[in-house]
Amino acid sequence: MSMYTAIATSAGRDGRAVSSDGRLDVKLARQKELGGDGEGTNPEQLFAAGYAACFASAMQLVGARKQIDVSDASVTAEIGLSPNGKGGFQLEATLRVELPDSIAPDTARDLVEATHQVCPYSNATRGNIPVNLVIE
Repeated sequence: MSMYTAIATSAGRDGRAVSSDGRLDVKLARQKELGGDGEGTNPEQLFAAGYAACFASAMQLVGARKQIDVSDASVTAEIGLSPNGKGGFQLEATLRVELPDSIAPDTARDLVEATHQVCPYSNATRGNIPVNLVIE
């Protein structure tokens, strides 16, 4: 049984996406790179925002477990969209994790790898899309 279920409805890339509680209500528009006007957000931006927030939250949990202060950390997610060679499309992700300089490189790598095992987005994408972890 789920601890929480988010519900949102959309009719496609050109229109709106609305959550069942009305807290999310965004205009969607096809990206200029895909022939649209780019006058709204798109699924890849929404995915990037969700993945970045989820990974950062998971890192706070892992940091607390490992007694590592990550209060000044941030995560930037880049979500790429490309043809899959089969008539469809595929995603790829790069997560850029900015950590305080006080965290040693080996500790930083262990922290990010452990977070990648805890984060629900990472668990959902593992084996489905390439995810590149970059520590900055």
